[in-house]
Amino acid sequence: MTRTRKPVGRIAFVGAGPGDPGLLTRRAHDALVDADQVIYDRGVPESLLAVVRAEARDDAEFTPAEGAPGDVAKVLISAARSGLNAVHLVAGDPFGHDSVVKEVQAVARTAAHFEVVPGVGQAEGVATYAGVPLPGVRTAADVEDVSALDFEALAAAVGRGSFAVAVDAGDLAAVRDGLLAAGVDGTTGVGVTGDGTGETQYTTTSTVDSFVAAALGFTGRVVLTVGAGVGQRDKLSWWENRPLYGWKVLVPRTKEQAGAMSARLRAYGAIPCEVPTIAVEPPRTPAQMERAVKGLVDGRYAWVIFTSVNAVRAVWEKFAEHGLDARHFGGVKIACIGEATADAVRAFGIQPELIPAGEQSSEGLLAEFSPHDEILDPVGRVLLPRADIATETLAAGLTERGWEVDDVTAYRTVRAAPPPAEIRDAIKSGGFDAVLFTSSSTVRNLVGIAGKPHARTVVAVIGPKTAETATEFGLRVDVQPPHASVPDLVEALAAYAVELREKLAAMPAKQRRGSKVQGPTALRFR
Repeated sequence: MTRTRKPVGRIAFVGAGPGDPGLLTRRAHDALVDADQVIYDRGVPESLLAVVRAEARDDAEFTPAEGAPGDVAKVLISAARSGLNAVHLVAGDPFGHDSVVKEVQAVARTAAHFEVVPGVGQAEGVATYAGVPLPGVRTAADVEDVSALDFEALAAAVGRGSFAVAVDAGDLAAVRDGLLAAGVDGTTGVGVTGDGTGETQYTTTSTVDSFVAAALGFTGRVVLTVGAGVGQRDKLSWWENRPLYGWKVLVPRTKEQAGAMSARLRAYGAIPCEVPTIAVEPPRTPAQMERAVKGLVDGRYAWVIFTSVNAVRAVWEKFAEHGLDARHFGGVKIACIGEATADAVRAFGIQPELIPAGEQSSEGLLAEFSPHDEILDPVGRVLLPRADIATETLAAGLTERGWEVDDVTAYRTVRAAPPPAEIRDAIKSGGFDAVLFTSSSTVRNLVGIAGKPHARTVVAVIGPKTAETATEFGLRVDVQPPHASVPDLVEALAAYAVELREKLAAMPAKQRRGSKVQGPTALRFR
């Protein structure tokens, strides 16, 4: 009788770094994606856990680490013996924690396969994000027990440059007393950083004598930087000095479309809040789209013009229903309004023939679309798959240029459900620093489901039509990019924030306090 061999699982001790999900190493990412069971320390930020959960296997189990090192090691070993891949996810670097070192020692005494994946140390990583260099012979440590700190060594490190330690906020007074007792000058510069590498990272600078009082209100793990490097924060601090750092930005887009905009906003330091204002639904009757797809296959059209990503998606979904693919677009030219729409077409292996070089709008496309020529264009019909609420500008302009137009409803846009009450209240009370509108319908629908943004909220619009609608609803338009695209819209908002900062910095202190400019940029100068 042949016995089935039991699969062998693996154990990985993975360093999560200081908190920013972008600092996870590729090897750490691979271990987490492949994990059946993830045990995480309570020091791992929830924002990082949310990213890990989103990318992990659907059946992966996440549980907090409980008990002594031996207890955690037993759970990991049991999972591996059951054929599961188990991960212990820890803040910073695994070997920066004595408890994790003991777990690794316990696992090493068994036959279990294991690996230790390094992570950026919390103290060293946060010091870099706070703009405090630790050059030369430096000290950086993640400390669990302050009583074990060698304050004499830290004092020597101050004499040579700077050091950084990650400790609990409740231990700051003990660290101050230890430094003073070891002979560190009370006027030595100190930085205390909370939520290191997170969306709300904040650093306060003071001295050894005063940093405990300066850090009043800090909770959880903080990173203490001490020494000459703290004085360089004004020039080297980059994370907290990004143009939109700390700005809460409302993104009224469907969840499918909000991702790229939110990613760009986060790169500039903003905290995006996605609020869908439009829901996309199929047309009430599919007959038009059925005829359009048949016409594409039969060579009825010379051009297909896509005005949105939703239109591209609607056509390809209909293609999939009939077992068709990109080959059935042979001989048909494609025009797109906007790079996002063009990218959606390219994702199916087709390169658009025409994208407006200037304004990404119906007018911009018409300015570059050639009139119909009966000799050069034996097929004179254009397919225009769009939303049910699309304007007539494009279809009318094509008709004037001699083209026959099949203006087909590819999808319907309906008003989304209202957001939660707390978001509606924040919109109306000025809880958001900015709102980005990408179409006239997003303006109308946001006001309809949540109310009008407060006067202190910066209003950014993607183009002139959207600006007109915003003005009609009584909104003050502050930002409009020269080109109508999501990247340009975010760039324009970032540039506006920099202008605000420069204006406020040039104001006398009394004028800053009386300034009507709101938001995080203004608050930094008050």
